[in-house]
Amino acid sequence: MAKRIIVNAGAARRKMRKAKAIIETRSKKEFHYRGKTLEELQAMPIGELLPLLPSRTRRLYTRGLKPEELKFIEKVAEAGPGEVVRTHFRHIGILPRMVGKIVGVHAGKDFLPVTIAPDMIGHRLGEFAITTKACVHSGVGVGATRGSKHVPLK
Repeated sequence: MAKRIIVNAGAARRKMRKAKAIIETRSKKEFHYRGKTLEELQAMPIGELLPLLPSRTRRLYTRGLKPEELKFIEKVAEAGPGEVVRTHFRHIGILPRMVGKIVGVHAGKDFLPVTIAPDMIGHRLGEFAITTKACVHSGVGVGATRGSKHVPLK
């Protein structure tokens, strides 16, 4: 004989209220990059920030940037909210002062807008603007092999 499960509507409502209260009380997790908050990272001079960055990004900045690249970084830092700064410099490493800005990164044909989030610090701009499209094939038809040329009507 099968057991009958009796569901108590009041208990179900209480359980849902409790779950909702737990979700509401969860605080948003604060961003940390190698033990530093975003505000601390933005206040740091570049000399103190470099040891925290990954090796490839650190090497890029220790060797020095070209004047055009420095001009681009300053342009991004001065950009207002919603303003897109376009660039071809896909190799530039993302710094904390760029967080919250929108950069139009060249992807071969057009500029893809990339909104820089705190999680992107240390990565390069080109990683977030994909240059290739997914290969999509059409169905069988003219030019297909002899066996697959037949397409049923139904």
